[in-house]
Amino acid sequence: QVQLVESGGGLVQAGGSLRLSCAASGRSFTVYTMGWFRQAPGKEREFVSAFTWTDVRTYYANSVKGRFTISRDNAKNSAYLQMNSLKPEDTAVYYCAARYGSSSLRASDYNYWGQGTQVTVSS
Repeated sequence: QVQLVESGGGLVQAGGSLRLSCAASGRSFTVYTMGWFRQAPGKEREFVSAFTWTDVRTYYANSVKGRFTISRDNAKNSAYLQMNSLKPEDTAVYYCAARYGSSSLRASDYNYWGQGTQVTVSS
């Protein structure tokens, strides 16, 4: 079993920055993919970013490319999402997720989810 705990959400003005953290526990994560997704009210959950622990590549949704950066701390089994130049349309609940295997952009491919953290960007 894998447990994921997000933190770092909050209220920020447009153009501001936030850093989300995801602490993972439960088993070895070297063969897992970690992803960030978000869900705005009335919308489907959408992919934001992902990486696989054994791969240096990172993946981003077009809507956040150049503004968001995903990173990791292997020693802490943690993933981070640095969000810069935030826009009101980034407002959503952000979820950390994990799956066994390679990166995927589909939420349905992820087996484990955190509780979510609210990000609100005011205009």
